[in-house]
Amino acid sequence: MKIVIAGAGEVGTHLAKMLSGNLHDITVIDVDARLLEDVAGMADIITIEGDATTFAVLKKASVRKADLFIAVAHEENINIIAAILAKQLGAKKCIARIDNNEYLEPNNKEMFISMGIDYLFYPEKIAAHEVINLLGHTSSSEYVDFSGGKLALVVYRLDSSSPLIGKTLIETADTSDLQYRTVAIARDGRTIIPRGEDKFLEGDNIYVITTRESVRDVMDFSGRKNIDIRNLMILGGSRIGIRIATELQDEIDVKLIEYNEEKAYRLAEQLENTLIIHEDGRNLDAMLEEGITSTDAFVAVTGRSETNILAAMMAKKMGVKKVIAEVENLTYINLADSMGIDTIINKKQITASNIFRFTMTTDVQAIKVLTGSDAEVLEFIAKPNSTVTKNLIKNLDFPQDAIIGGIVRGDRVYIAVGDTQINAYDRVVVFALPGAISKVGKYFN
Repeated sequence: MKIVIAGAGEVGTHLAKMLSGNLHDITVIDVDARLLEDVAGMADIITIEGDATTFAVLKKASVRKADLFIAVAHEENINIIAAILAKQLGAKKCIARIDNNEYLEPNNKEMFISMGIDYLFYPEKIAAHEVINLLGHTSSSEYVDFSGGKLALVVYRLDSSSPLIGKTLIETADTSDLQYRTVAIARDGRTIIPRGEDKFLEGDNIYVITTRESVRDVMDFSGRKNIDIRNLMILGGSRIGIRIATELQDEIDVKLIEYNEEKAYRLAEQLENTLIIHEDGRNLDAMLEEGITSTDAFVAVTGRSETNILAAMMAKKMGVKKVIAEVENLTYINLADSMGIDTIINKKQITASNIFRFTMTTDVQAIKVLTGSDAEVLEFIAKPNSTVTKNLIKNLDFPQDAIIGGIVRGDRVYIAVGDTQINAYDRVVVFALPGAISKVGKYFN
């Protein structure tokens, strides 16, 4: 597939790196030569210095031959114009990153589609919704809905009190009548697709596909109880912080800490039911005075990964039950996870999740690039006469680095086992390591 990426910032660079490993023909455009130098060091990537909103540069990038054009520059106006022009010049599918929620309203969205933009995405809004979802499932470090919530991927860390510790996968499956399947274990920086004799250890991150009805009970295996969030403290008046506060301020008590005085005053006018506090979130005495020790949940979403990690660690030490931090520096993610922060969110990986499905030749309804693992979880639709429909799961010779977790057939939900038969048009949730994704897709075509 020929892919042109407009924007060599953090998001564009991450996408180029991720997609170049899948044998795609990648071209990256940016006006900043220094940013392009970082991308040029990657294998088989063409870089073009110039303005992606000009015909000359887009023609130089051969967008007329592009299967996919992705506009992820810092300015949303550039992204919109570049995507419209690319479509007019012949690009088959065009995607633009935006930062204005108004553009996502149904009527407005239709207008952009008529102008040639196939898909608009707003990473900060998606990140905010992930945070809100996690605040409803506090014992989970990651939670993803599939098929309208009929199936879910739940990720949790095993505490010392977990009933799973020391048991094998077979032993836990035999003693439970809950509807779930353990699809992966993340341990010491490795992701394992577990087999029957693999044991659960304290500190493991467990990835489970389960039904809506079994979610709460399955999360009890973590050794931690789910709690109801009554009050929330947000550090950082970023777009993510503002969206979280906007969504939750009428339901729970929300405090938002903002270091910049002028911005704090603006937020106080914008967020009527949120208490805005002008303070440095790294100041322990100030945070104690603001009641951090009696806060149910703390979310750190400033523009600096280091600040978010330090603040989240402090909140955890102060006894906050659920702590979430935005960590944009990918090299810090494992470090932050090892420090006991409950959940890490990352806009680059959120963006990757939204765009990666457009590069698949198979009918993928949803894909989630997971934060604490190098794996992805995907929702396929099984096509008539596809390989996956021609045998029981145990006889499919499915790739070793992938596992089928669950199936939705109309209103019925099935957790996958060896004797399960997949039918045409079933929605199938699959957990896969990077090397298996292209192989898995062929089973559903």
